[in-house]
Order: sequence, then C-alpha cells, then structure tokens
Amino acid sequence: MKWEKLLKDGLTGPLTLVIMDGIGFSERREGNAVADAHTPHLDWLLAHCPHGLLKAHGTAVGLPSDKDMGNSEVGHNAMGAGRIYAQGARLVNEAIETGRLFQGKTWRHLMDYCRENNGTLHFIGLFSDGNVHSHLDHLRAMLERAALVEKIPRGRIHILLDGRDVGETSALEYVDPFEAYLQDLNSRAGVDYRIASGGGRMAVTMDRYEADWSMVARGWETHVAGRGRTFRSAREAIETYRREIPGIIDQDLPPFVIADDQGPVGPIRDGDSVIFFNFRGDRAIEISRAFEEENFDKFQRDPYPKVAYAGMMEYDGDLHIPRSYLVEPPHIEKTVSELLCAQGIRQLAISETQKFGHVTYFWNGNRSGKFDPELEEYVEVPSDQVPFEERPWMKAAEITDRVVEEIRGGRFDFMRLNFANGDMVGHTGIYQAAHIAVEAVDLCLGRIMRAVREAGGMLLVTADHGNAEEMYELDKKTGEVKRHADGTPKAKTSHSLNPVWFLVYEPSGKLQVRFDPEVPDPGLTNIAATCMQILGVKPPDFYDPPLLLFAAS
Repeated sequence: MKWEKLLKDGLTGPLTLVIMDGIGFSERREGNAVADAHTPHLDWLLAHCPHGLLKAHGTAVGLPSDKDMGNSEVGHNAMGAGRIYAQGARLVNEAIETGRLFQGKTWRHLMDYCRENNGTLHFIGLFSDGNVHSHLDHLRAMLERAALVEKIPRGRIHILLDGRDVGETSALEYVDPFEAYLQDLNSRAGVDYRIASGGGRMAVTMDRYEADWSMVARGWETHVAGRGRTFRSAREAIETYRREIPGIIDQDLPPFVIADDQGPVGPIRDGDSVIFFNFRGDRAIEISRAFEEENFDKFQRDPYPKVAYAGMMEYDGDLHIPRSYLVEPPHIEKTVSELLCAQGIRQLAISETQKFGHVTYFWNGNRSGKFDPELEEYVEVPSDQVPFEERPWMKAAEITDRVVEEIRGGRFDFMRLNFANGDMVGHTGIYQAAHIAVEAVDLCLGRIMRAVREAGGMLLVTADHGNAEEMYELDKKTGEVKRHADGTPKAKTSHSLNPVWFLVYEPSGKLQVRFDPEVPDPGLTNIAATCMQILGVKPPDFYDPPLLLFAAS
C-alpha cells in the first residue's frame, strides 16, 4: 500500500476543524467532567477513527517552561501559525532579564512623565502567577526598578483578583506576601507604594470582545475615580465580601477601593503614569481604549485624567492598541489562513463572542481583519450575558446551525469553529455545569458529523488546551485531589497541563488515514500543515510537519 503525505485528490465536501475549547484528555476519573459526561459521538470517534494526543501547553506553544498551562490565545496562535513562537510570558521574561524593557522609550517616557508632573506611577493588572494573562514577577521587577533605580516616590497598584488561572479562593495567598513585600520595598527605597483598589477579574476591568463594557466602566470608577465601597486594606475587602456573599470565588469579587483617614489612597490624576501589566491581549484591549481614545462612547469617563498610558504589550497589532507598550509581541507571518487564501481556498471562521477573537485574531497571528475578504467570512454569534454556569450550553447550537448549513451549502473549502463551553464553563469550577457543557458540545459534534458524512467532507476534532477534564485541584507533590475540611473536593477553575485529542473523521471510506510515526512530539503547531495537506496544498518547509498519511482504500 502506498502512503502519501499529501491528499492530492481532494474532497467532495469541505474540511471542518472543530476546536472543543477547554476539553482535554486525562486518565484520572475523579473530577473529570469529560470522562463522566454522556458523549456518544466523541466515544464513537475514539473507537472508530484515527486519533492521537497533542501537547497543548508549555514549550510546545511557546511558553517559558512545561510547568506553564496552555491557554486559548497561545493555542490558537500555535494552530494558525504552524510553528512555535515565543509567547507572552516568555517575551516579557526575556525583556526584563536583558534590561530591554527598562531601556525602551516607553519605559523612559513613563518615568519622565511622572517626574515632570510630580505624578504617581500606577499599575493595573491580573494579580497572580497564573502566567496566562500576567505574572507577579513582572510586576515586582517593575516596582523594584521604579523605586530603587528611577526613584519614583509614589506608586499605586490596582489588583484584579484571579481565581481562574490559579486556585479559586487563593487571593490572600498573593495579597498577604505582596503587602509584606511592599512594606519592605518602601523601607529600602524610601517610597510610598500601596495597593489602591481591586476586584475580581470577571467583575471589573477585564472584559473582552466587547461582551460587557459595564465591567470596564466599573473598573474605571474603581481604579481611576477612586469611587466605590472603601476598605482599609485589600485583605479586609476580600474577607468582608466572602462573609457577605457565601461561596463567592475570587474572580467574581465586587470592586473595592482602599482608603485611609484622608480618603481613597490611589485615584488616577492628571500627570500620573499608568501601566496595564497584562501581557495577553484579549482582556486588555478595552481598558486600553478607555484610556487612549479621544472620541470614546462606551461609557462616561468621569474623570478623564491626562496621563501617560502603556500596556505591557501591543494588544492589537493592526489597530495599534495601545499606542505605547513595553514589550514587542511576537510578529507572526505567513499563517495558514494567509497561505490558503493565496491558493484560492474559501474559508469560514465562526464562534460565539467569547471565543470569536480566537478563531480570527489569534488564529491569524494577532492580526485583525481578513487576508482576502472575497475568500473569507467571519461569523460572530453573540454570547449570552449571563453567568456561564446558568447556561452551560452557551451558543453551541447556534454555531452548529450555521456550520451545518454551510457544510451542506458548499460555499467554503475549509471551516474552523470554536465551541467555548468546556473552557468558559470549566472556569466556573461548577462540576455539574461543566458536565452539561461537555454534553452540549458532543450533541453538536454529532450533528456536524452527519453533515460532513452527507457532504463527503472530512472532520478534524481537537482542542486548544485542557480544562473541563480536571475540575478538582490536585496536590502538586502527591497528585491527589485537594479537599476541604469536610472532605469535599476543592474546585479547580484554571486550565490544565493535559494533552488534547486530535481525531480524524473521513466517512467516505475511500481513504485510509493514519498518523505519521515520523512526526516527533506532536503538538498544536502541527495542525496547520495537516489542514493544508488535506486541502491538497503543500505546507511550507518552515511549518511543523503534518500529522497524517493517506492511502486509497
């Protein structure tokens, strides 16, 4: 039998790539909402179709080490780019270690602006070491430099509590050591650096894809205006909210303002400098727009101080948001969509709002817009503005309606879609909801399988990272599930380090498909070349190799 690396005869129907966001593989059953869910279609694919596991975290997606969880941004970057690029945390680490961050014109301008205006230096960002959107090491490095080298006398930190990329109620594990760190830094440098405001990341500031601008408005009111419920310390705020709202987790904590006898300690005023220290772009764009856009109409900015503003990175390379940034993002060229457009391949990208940017902007190498409007169509299904655990099916059915229609209609050669359920519901930490979310995706997967079979197409099923398959926190030393005092498991709201499936459904029976045994350590970056080989387009040599071999039956 002759096995080929390129499918030269093509397909009578389209190639469809389903990204089951946050649905990974784990052999552990306890806390595994994927294994526990009723998934007859996924089970059938695993029993009857070629499949393998792909690495979706750490160095395989450009992160600093294999201790780093994958995430949707770097996962879609990797799938669309076809090779590994240094990503977010790794780029910032290198910029700090080499000193490039502090030698750059943006850092210099921020420091000079503070000095010239006797202003305060503000930092806003996700307050954890989750390494998905930010890392506290980056914040501490900038604080050290500002206090000890630049001699900026006043600094204020506005903390967005995580509970999503780290333990769901771990906020004080970060706040208490940081308060001690600030006390020591103030003593060593003779400066006044304090926490000024905060709130949960899903309550204030960190909205994305314009799903809920009111989150950003609350952040503005809290960080900039210094208006809101006041407390003497961040610890007092967290403990008070936990008493008042039983069961609340960090990401949902309401906003708070720190005040002393003179009032709020850190409103943002004319002449101040502001750094948004998240390196990931999707939840940083809206607050950046609020600081920078003159003709801004999403909410009333009262006050609207004149400040020097910068992001950790450029969050949107096409729209140049923000105008000033500290670290250059990866410059990703020749993504798979661009190369397919050059070959006249018609493409559809579709998801709901929560993941729309991932199948477009991130897939295209942090690039807004289309490569060829004549060949590409992007469809955004508006997400519900309700807690995800209340509607764990989210918009999977509506996405599937459109995908099935397009498979049957034959307008596109290649379609990519993202089901956000496993990730967004998985982040809630609510096991029953995650269970339903996985089943909703499986139900939709069955509908797509039928359409692909009828159209003579091919279906690829994968994920960008794990989440729903590991809904309980694990002890890093023993690997056992962590438990509360009453013996119940501690919910996990973050991504996992688990691999993801890659399944191939070729229903015509005209082909035999198997994984190429010569592909070493397969990961998400191999997907781009695999899509090209199925579409009959030779992948470039600089792509990581395709995963499959084909032979006629």
